[in-house]
Amino acid sequence: MNLRKYWGLCAAAVLLAAGSVSPATAQVSRCIAPAKPGGGFDLTCQLVREALQPLIPALPIVYQPGGIGALVFDEVVRDARPVSPGGAELIAFSSGTLLNLAQGRFGRRGAEAVQWVAALAVDHGVVVVHRDAPWKDLPALLETLKAQPASIAFAAGGTIGSQDWMKAALLARAAGVGPRAMRLVAFEGGGDAMQALAGRHVQVLTGDAAEVVQQLQQGAPLRVLAVLSAARLPGPLAKVPTAREQGVDVQWPILRGVYTSARTPAGVVAEVARRLAEVQGREDHRARLERLGLQPVDAGVIGSSLSAHVRAEVERHRRQAVEIGLLRAVTP
Repeated sequence: MNLRKYWGLCAAAVLLAAGSVSPATAQVSRCIAPAKPGGGFDLTCQLVREALQPLIPALPIVYQPGGIGALVFDEVVRDARPVSPGGAELIAFSSGTLLNLAQGRFGRRGAEAVQWVAALAVDHGVVVVHRDAPWKDLPALLETLKAQPASIAFAAGGTIGSQDWMKAALLARAAGVGPRAMRLVAFEGGGDAMQALAGRHVQVLTGDAAEVVQQLQQGAPLRVLAVLSAARLPGPLAKVPTAREQGVDVQWPILRGVYTSARTPAGVVAEVARRLAEVQGREDHRARLERLGLQPVDAGVIGSSLSAHVRAEVERHRRQAVEIGLLRAVTP
């Protein structure tokens, strides 16, 4: 069963038990996935749509590629989004969004320019190759990278400085290879990057677990060499060792959630955040996240607590960018 059919069946099942509609939640018109279909932003919007059932029977998902979220963010903070007659928009974000904010890639405005509504799940980076690739584990891949860096092209759902690039750069550094020596092929989102890997147009993808799980469930010819987490992940990737287990101390957790315009009414934001937080405590939701390669977040990571977490993560990513050479350190 493909992922879209699965989500459709979930939505239909929930609709059978539909109750009253919250007026505030009903003022949400759609979820924006700021990339092409098939990646992590798409999955985030799918999670939002399910969580808001039956309050919103079929929340539309709109795909708007452009700078891995930069275009949509800029339109939101400039109040230049097209008017949506059904109400407020929710926009999917990830830790990659926060990394871009840390580097100033979304313009002069920062994290304070929008309202951070709720975190939905935690994803993790993964190192993926084609099923028929010669590398059976991460050390073998890094050995080849060290000896012949030009022979390996990394696919990335984003350009230099994106989180896929950062994951690749950290792995390359572990192999003794500088970021400038890496070959990178940039794509507008993880879906296209995985298609390139499946077609053997590139050799490696430092992608996200949930994106890869979707592709594996659909029969994609991929092999996961490592997960970039502190411990092995439950669910479909349970047998995949961490990078740390293989002697490479690289971790990359990925927060997935939604934000909205600063002009979205506080009542709407609070109600949507409450609804999304409630879902986090349900066992069926947690089991579903595990099947998708995701992990649950604290139900309290909404509103002001999420905003504080976002600010801390932006600062952490800024330090990472300085360390890897993307940004210059600012001296007082």
